[in-house]
Amino acid sequence: MPSPDNLQALELDAVLAHSHDHVVIADQHGRILKASESCAGVYGLPLQEFIGASTYDLEHNGVLSPSITVRVLEQRRACHVMQATLTGRSVMASAYPVWDGDRLVRVVSLSKDMTDIRSLQREYELLHRQLIAREAAPATALDPDADIPTCNPRMREIVSLLERVAPTDASVVLLGETGVGKTRIAGLLHRLSQRSNGPFVEANCGAIPDTLFESEMFGYVAGAFSGAARNGKPGLAERAHGGTLFLDEIAELSAQAQTKLLRVLQDRRVTRLGSTDVRTADFRLIAATNRDLEAQVAEGRFRLDLYHRINVVPVTIPALAERAEDIPLFIQRMLHQLNTRYGQDKTLAPETWSYLLGRSWPGNLRELENYLERLYVLAAGPTISPGPTTGAALDAEAGQKTDREAAPRPLHTLREAVETAERECLQAALSRCRSTYEMAHMLGSSQPTVFRKLRKYGLAIDTDPAA
Repeated sequence: MPSPDNLQALELDAVLAHSHDHVVIADQHGRILKASESCAGVYGLPLQEFIGASTYDLEHNGVLSPSITVRVLEQRRACHVMQATLTGRSVMASAYPVWDGDRLVRVVSLSKDMTDIRSLQREYELLHRQLIAREAAPATALDPDADIPTCNPRMREIVSLLERVAPTDASVVLLGETGVGKTRIAGLLHRLSQRSNGPFVEANCGAIPDTLFESEMFGYVAGAFSGAARNGKPGLAERAHGGTLFLDEIAELSAQAQTKLLRVLQDRRVTRLGSTDVRTADFRLIAATNRDLEAQVAEGRFRLDLYHRINVVPVTIPALAERAEDIPLFIQRMLHQLNTRYGQDKTLAPETWSYLLGRSWPGNLRELENYLERLYVLAAGPTISPGPTTGAALDAEAGQKTDREAAPRPLHTLREAVETAERECLQAALSRCRSTYEMAHMLGSSQPTVFRKLRKYGLAIDTDPAA
């Protein structure tokens, strides 16, 4: 039986020999102690010359350009860089300090040839060409009233983008604050895709413990572990075969879980825990997060290669406060849905409209939906009023005063509230359209209705003879 020191040396040699990454271990002076054999092919230097060399000298001679080890020794923290090697390769390198108390004693660096990333870039270019080709063809249309009611110019551009992206297999990452409607948009993308007849599998990555990620993503067979279901269980990737896999809060995954997810996305194959059978997992990926993924990558919290894999088409959903003109449209849709659900025909009192339109809604659509439903179920009669204490209670929950209190809006009747919303929508459309027909398309209405509303509010398009 080898001694503990010899056993550790054997284990380290095995890691260096079989790791898919190119591993380099250097001491506190930047001198290379150990390295994977694969480093010779990547950096263009025989392994016997590589081991024992100074990373400072290798950087000076252009072998390491730049040296990730030198960066760690200078900055005394984990670093991530792109390297250009003498062999003409682009290498993604990450390095981490090893501490003995407060002394930095070793630097371990891991690098990866960017051949896979180049493959991803070619895949992206192919998908981009498909998107351009589809722009000239009629896209499957969203119903702007039922799906994403909006008269906000920025949201109209997003709706147009979603219509072009939906029929493709391009991966989409939805960005935006909590509650802006990312889950609803993911469902719409699936419904408008060529995989709409397949399953839509949704998972909240923040709710999956790291120890259970592999069994949740890959599934398991009977007897794979203590407590396993008698008939086993398919994983998320397998259940999404032929459809869409929606991973919400993807930035909450640990580094280990990110590595396992990347393997599934690259291979589109899974092996259940406890089995050797390889199963196909052909799905379209949609991810969502309320975090800044680029910042997460820069801080080393999110894998760069996984970021490239999922970030084919990024879509940033603006907060509700940035599209306040849409609030009346959402209120009308939500009220209609509540009346349908509860079989009633309730309406909002003028003071309720005034209150709802006066808030900034930091919790976005989710907060607005929850509050409106609260008012609905508490209303004793057919007219929904905010009540004497409900508004104050909501302000306390949000930890702020309402915009209505800070800057009162002179809305006294339902008719006035609706007319104000209509005028704002028309003015937003006027700034972007050259004809009443374009405005009708943008607003999801008919041209005669738009023409009539423009006359009502004394608005006109000078460049449109028909208007």
